[in-house]
Amino acid sequence: MDLDVNIQAAGADPERLEQLFQEAVRQGRRDAFASAVVACHAATPDNVLYAAWYHRLRAVPEAAVAVPSRARPGPNWALAVPLSIVTGLIFWALSDFEAQQLTLGVPRLFLWAAPIATAGALAYLALTGRRALGRALGVGLGLLALTAAVELLIPRLAHPAWLARQAASVAAIHIPLLCWVGLGIAVLGVRSSTEDRFAFLIKSIEVAITAGLFLIAGVAFGGITVGLFAALGIELPELVLRLIAAGGVGLLPVLAVATTYDPRVRPAEQDFDQGLSRFVATLMRLLLPLTLVVLVIYVVVIPFAFMAPFRDRDVLFVYNVMLFAILGLLLGATPLRAEVVSPRLGRALRGGILAVAGLTVLVSLYALSATVTRTVQGGWTLNRLTIIGWNAINIGILGLLLAKQSRAGTAWGERLQRVFGLATNAYVAWPLLLVLVVPLLF
Repeated sequence: MDLDVNIQAAGADPERLEQLFQEAVRQGRRDAFASAVVACHAATPDNVLYAAWYHRLRAVPEAAVAVPSRARPGPNWALAVPLSIVTGLIFWALSDFEAQQLTLGVPRLFLWAAPIATAGALAYLALTGRRALGRALGVGLGLLALTAAVELLIPRLAHPAWLARQAASVAAIHIPLLCWVGLGIAVLGVRSSTEDRFAFLIKSIEVAITAGLFLIAGVAFGGITVGLFAALGIELPELVLRLIAAGGVGLLPVLAVATTYDPRVRPAEQDFDQGLSRFVATLMRLLLPLTLVVLVIYVVVIPFAFMAPFRDRDVLFVYNVMLFAILGLLLGATPLRAEVVSPRLGRALRGGILAVAGLTVLVSLYALSATVTRTVQGGWTLNRLTIIGWNAINIGILGLLLAKQSRAGTAWGERLQRVFGLATNAYVAWPLLLVLVVPLLF
């Protein structure tokens, strides 16, 4: 049975609850046990047994209760490095834009980069974790088949030509999102707990930041390499430059996943207490009040340039990027476990999240009204439908977040996690519709 269910069933049995704790410690699942107890305590605050365990787990350091065990093994570099080299070489082969036919103006590398990188990451996760090999294989083949279908069918089915170009651009933007969804399915399965799903979302942010740091280092290395040869009057051939640029980028996805994520344990049992995990959580919480200040100022300034998004679609693009960025900020600022933040910090954090979410809803409704107005005046296009759909989804997520927090009490963190977990369903359905179904409607 699931650990959460066992703990709920042992709410009146101190001996059984102690046995569950000792089993969890031996299996390296102390954090999962603590999270389940916190959730039970929040749901039934009058239960004395849950209250005692809640305060015990908050007061006693993990080192004092954990059973000694071997340290977790590090990344499987013997597998990660060859896989990253393979993906890098494929990126390099696809980077010759002049020799390859473009898919309606979209370079083939842009269309295939995410599925290829995802296939490498799936191979690393499945072979290192030694589980769900069939699921990982199915997801990888499905993503590659989807991308092939987009490349082959859109030029034939989408008419006129301008619509085909829009459909190809929309697909190129959303295929990476579908690849991220595929990674989630491979790691979590079709059904997953709220805790695991939220932990996967947090780790996704860490992987993206890690890849960004690798990219910065790679750009510096490439620049130094080219500069050194240029100082000797040697101009590197285009083939070598593409190997440094595209091939170097192809190395990053698998390396970032291997550095950040341990596929041997569940997402909720990953290390979130040190290193990059702690840095990301701290950074997001520091950015929260700064974002709140910017939003307050922006809401005050809007009346003085009210018609800007109604006239300029580039302004609407900025609004959409802002909406996704703020959702990522709220996700990163939400604690995985209630015990990692003090009650005072928790209250401030919750207040900041609610204030940012509320102001973002106001700004987003304003931007959505501009998009709808432009659609009424100029008619439906694939791009406008895409923007309206994403705006509606993200505003709905923020509205649900605010509604759930109105009666959250001490379980506000768990309720936030449930909202983000539900949001992933919309992030699966809408990209699939945009890539496979919506272009045919036009």
